[in-house]
Formats: sequence, structure tokens, C-alpha cells
Amino acid sequence: MAEEGRSSSYSLTKTITIIVMIFTFLLIMSLVLLYLSGQKEKSLQGAEQQIKLSSQGGFNCEYSEAQKLYPFGEGVMKVTGERIAYLTLSGNEIYSVGVNYKNPSCITHNDTCLVYDLDGYSFCVLNRESLIYTSPTENQIKGASLSNSGYAAIITADEKSYGDVFIFDEGGNLLSQWSSNVSGYPLAVAFNSDTSKACVTTVNTTGAVAVPYVRVFDLVKTERGVTVEENSFYTTDTNDILATAFYLNDNLYAFSSTKLYKMTEEKISALDLDFSVANYSVLVGSHIFLVFSDGVEQMNRLAIIDHNDKIVYSSDIGTQVHCVCKGKDLFAISVDNRIFVYNESGTVIGDISVDEDVLRMGFISGNDLCVVSTGGVHTVNY
Repeated sequence: MAEEGRSSSYSLTKTITIIVMIFTFLLIMSLVLLYLSGQKEKSLQGAEQQIKLSSQGGFNCEYSEAQKLYPFGEGVMKVTGERIAYLTLSGNEIYSVGVNYKNPSCITHNDTCLVYDLDGYSFCVLNRESLIYTSPTENQIKGASLSNSGYAAIITADEKSYGDVFIFDEGGNLLSQWSSNVSGYPLAVAFNSDTSKACVTTVNTTGAVAVPYVRVFDLVKTERGVTVEENSFYTTDTNDILATAFYLNDNLYAFSSTKLYKMTEEKISALDLDFSVANYSVLVGSHIFLVFSDGVEQMNRLAIIDHNDKIVYSSDIGTQVHCVCKGKDLFAISVDNRIFVYNESGTVIGDISVDEDVLRMGFISGNDLCVVSTGGVHTVNY
């Protein structure tokens, strides 16, 4: 009898222990779910607006169609391998141009749109009203850029050199062809604000390490037109690849993935700024907006750098950055399920929670953004 009593007591104790363990496990899981729910709720806190994009002005379309749309002017450019069409924000076609591109790429700047066939042999320049010009190339196109005044720079491959850079004026007249014979492969071209200068970043990979170069050219207006003359030449003792360049006032900057370089009359030097991996760098007014992170799927930060090369704003913004865009003195970024709009000094003037992933954005008239999402084109007031 005593053994049976001890056995019953042991079984009861074991049962209670199991119940307590199950209860503890359920309690922990409940706390975890509450925490995750709280984090999701926290991500929405502070948003001035929470909107359903499909209910905004614009038009809906399939994701495969949305991928072909680029905000431009007061509408969108629809770019395919067979056709380029300028559409209103309601989806009505204004004009279209037939093309034959295998891998069309589109860039827009102010009132000019440039579409080129990446690794192909043709490009065209358009505005809101019509096609301005189209031009073939002898060699494969590797990149392109636009100036404030509508000049186009086209980078092509070349079997006789590392590559060529062609500069066309706003009407499609060829101003210059520069062949990179010793500096390496051309990577990027940037113009200053009045299109009186252009710089080309290159990388030479023939040695044991990659060597970056920056070449600056003057675009001189004469009675006979515009001539292009070489101005200066820079290199560094690092192996950083300078994939992006731009002018801030009269100063020339170039970005690698981890450093910001500044060119002066004497030399090129890296600025003493602490960032890990630069994902986006955008010039807004007299400030540089830099989006950077510590690696893949890490928290992104936004830093704003003034004309004195000082960080005047720095803050965490989110994990997954979808896209960015800029206006004359405004900057917008889509990150996670939010759209933030900043003025030039870094003040948040718009904070919107959205229900679809954003592919591209562009500022339009009024306090509106043209938002191309996975579900279509929408106008969003900030």
C-alpha cells in the first residue's frame, strides 16, 4: 500500500510538472507573439497616413506591366523591347515610338528621358511631347547619363581600347568621343550643374590590383559650337572602384561602396565619414543624401552631408529599401512598408504607410508623388 501511495504521488507530481512545462511554453510563445505584434504595430506608429494604394488616383496593372513603367514628368514612360510610350497618370497614351531593343534600360533627369539597349547598339532621347532623336552606336552600350541641360553621355565597349565615351548635345549632335586607352574601363559619367564640365570614372584591372581613375573635361562653348577639352586627372593608391560621381556646387565627389572621395585642384582624398556599405547616394540641392547599411538585410541608415562635408543628419530608416527619388530640394525613400519624404535639411515632411511594395517613385506637381507599385501607378499626396 505504501508503494502504491508513493507511485500515485510520483505520477501526480510528474503530471503537474508536465502541465507546468506546457503552460510555461505556451506563455513564452504568447509573449513572443505579443512582442512581434508590438514590433509590427510600432513600425506603423508615427505614420501621418496609412493608405491603400489601389484606392489612390492612377491606374492598376499587373506586376509584369508595372516593371516596365518609369515616372517621368506628369506621367510615366512605358518601356519595352518593341515600344516606348509616354502615358498620363490615368494610363492614356500621349505618344509612342517603335524600337527594337533586347535589353532596354531607362534613365530620366529633369525634362529628359534616355532609353538605351544595354549591351545593344542603339539609344534614344525623349521629352514629354515627342522623340527628340535616336542614334545607333558602333559598339555595345554599357551605360549612360544625362545633364541638367539635356546632354547625353553614352559609354560603349571598344575592341581597340578599354571603352569609349560619347557626348551628345540636347539636339543629338555629337560633341566628343573619348577613348580610354590607359585609364581602364569607363564606369560612370557626371556633369556639373551648368554642363560646363564632365567627369569620367574608370578602373584599370590589368595589374595585380584594380586602380581607379577620374578624368575631368571642360565643355567650352564657342561661336562654332561646343568643344571638349581635358582639364584634370586623378587617381588614388587604393583599389576602390568609383562607380558613382557627381558635382556639388563646384566640388566633384566620387563614391566607392565604402568611401566618399572628394577631388580638389591638388588631389583626390577620402572624407573621414563612417559608413559601411553605401546603397544609394543622391544629390539634393546642396546636400548629399546617403543610404547605407552594415550588410545584406541589416538596418539601413540615412545620412545627410552638407557642402562642408559634415553629417548634419543620421538616423535608422528600416531594413528593406525599395527605391529612392529626388525633386529640386526634396528626397523620398520607400523602405519596408513606408514612404518618407524629406526636405533638403533632413526634416520629414511626409510619412506614409502603404500596402504594396513600391518599385519606383517620382515627384510630380503639387505635394504629390507618382508611385509605381506592384499593383499599378498611383498618385500619393504627402
